[in-house]
Amino acid sequence: MRIQDWFLTDEERGNPATKLEPWSSGNDVRPLIHGATYFAELNARLDRLGKDDLLLFADWRGDPDERLTPDGPGVGAAMAAAAERGALVRGLIWRSHLDLLRFSSAENRHLGQAIEAAGGQALLDTRTKAGGSHHQKFVILRHDREPDEDVAFVGGVDLCHSRRDDARHGGDPQPAPMPSVYGPRPPWHDVQVAIRGPAVAQVEEVFCERWEDPAPETRDPLRRVRDHFGHLDDAPPLPKPGPPPPRAGHHHVQLLRTYPARRRGYPFAPGGERSIARAYCKVLARARSLIYLEDQYLWSTEVIEPFAEALEREPGLRMVVVVPRHPDQDGWLASPASLIGRAGALRRLSQAGGDRVAIYDLENEQGVPVYVHAKVCVVDDVWATVGSDNVNLRSWTYDSELSCAVLDEHEDPRQPAGALRFARDLRLTLMAEHLDRPAERVDDLSDPAVAFDAFARTAATLETWHNSGRTGPRPPGRLRPHPAPHLSHLQKLMAMPLYRIAVDPDGRPRNMRRSRAF
Repeated sequence: MRIQDWFLTDEERGNPATKLEPWSSGNDVRPLIHGATYFAELNARLDRLGKDDLLLFADWRGDPDERLTPDGPGVGAAMAAAAERGALVRGLIWRSHLDLLRFSSAENRHLGQAIEAAGGQALLDTRTKAGGSHHQKFVILRHDREPDEDVAFVGGVDLCHSRRDDARHGGDPQPAPMPSVYGPRPPWHDVQVAIRGPAVAQVEEVFCERWEDPAPETRDPLRRVRDHFGHLDDAPPLPKPGPPPPRAGHHHVQLLRTYPARRRGYPFAPGGERSIARAYCKVLARARSLIYLEDQYLWSTEVIEPFAEALEREPGLRMVVVVPRHPDQDGWLASPASLIGRAGALRRLSQAGGDRVAIYDLENEQGVPVYVHAKVCVVDDVWATVGSDNVNLRSWTYDSELSCAVLDEHEDPRQPAGALRFARDLRLTLMAEHLDRPAERVDDLSDPAVAFDAFARTAATLETWHNSGRTGPRPPGRLRPHPAPHLSHLQKLMAMPLYRIAVDPDGRPRNMRRSRAF
């Protein structure tokens, strides 16, 4: 296997202005399944930061009171304590839209103020397109005297309410507002990765490029005044980055990003960057056996087209998708606007792959739907990615996103041959949870056909149990067949403008929109 067959080359990234290397080798990447797993490790590592160490983070939403462990500190207190011990703390938090829209402007401001009060700096960043967001979610910890301990956390988990759930999916005791169908403590499925090795320096470069952008964090004059008096507008220079951490393992890592094409372009991406979209297009052109996808949205027929083309090209290719059963926005217009893109995407996948495409959602043992917030893709058990990006135009072209793609130097010894260890282990770990299987009983799932059929049987059995009035013991597994969204003609007519303009906008330059290129 050649790395450049699966990873983008520098030229293929399409952004010569960035300082990012095409990829790095000698890394150790560990999946952290569930927010509770991630938060517990983050808390332990934050607690070890001391004088002259470095904490950098970027987030879509941050709640300062969100506890990292059941009895532990809140996010704001843990970061403030690191600053008080002498660590350099810098944060980039999306300023956000109005709280009326279930976003997080007040919470993000409060997190920034807690960090500022302890001697750190956190900028409230709106340097993106109108209606867009900074959706990247990553944390970097670098140690002045112990570079072997350097780590970066990258993925889909925000430092906020509702994220601290575990494998039982009982929900976070500190819930965020969600539709009532998810209950008072919405169950939450999410994934982050912990990276050690030279790639940590590359994640740091992503942060530095955004921090050093000379554009003002906001052009709203009232917000600029408030930020000034709240000390949320100062951006002192970052210290010169130290050398990359030493080799830590056998994983190749490629960082993939989205930045929109803006009128006032980013200095590090003047025409935007769409390397996430380009990576998917390159990898899906190689797909032969199985695409395993967990995604929050799965919107946009245009973004789903590379998946559909792969299914049409390869008659033996299967695709398994895990999505949430219900949107995260309810209401007479918001819900249809969320579903209209998924309906089109599912129709296109069904047309391309027929019964080789299977779409599922999840529920916990109490029958409450689990909100799938994970953004994970594994192709042919070779290439795997975990990030902040969803499969829609917004994530591929409009918001800022960061994803970590991984290739393992080690082949997986299980059959079928040709798989790599990291990608296969990640897929089997996720599948085992959804099937309610112990970790030691997953080797048969290495075969894509066996795994595909196991999901289908488990989901069908659970669905039959529900349809029969839930009589008898609940069957094992958490999978339900995902129903295709049904929207009336009037709903489509009313929701389409909102979908195009606000839900799933297109951030590509005009010439790329015309050619449907990324």
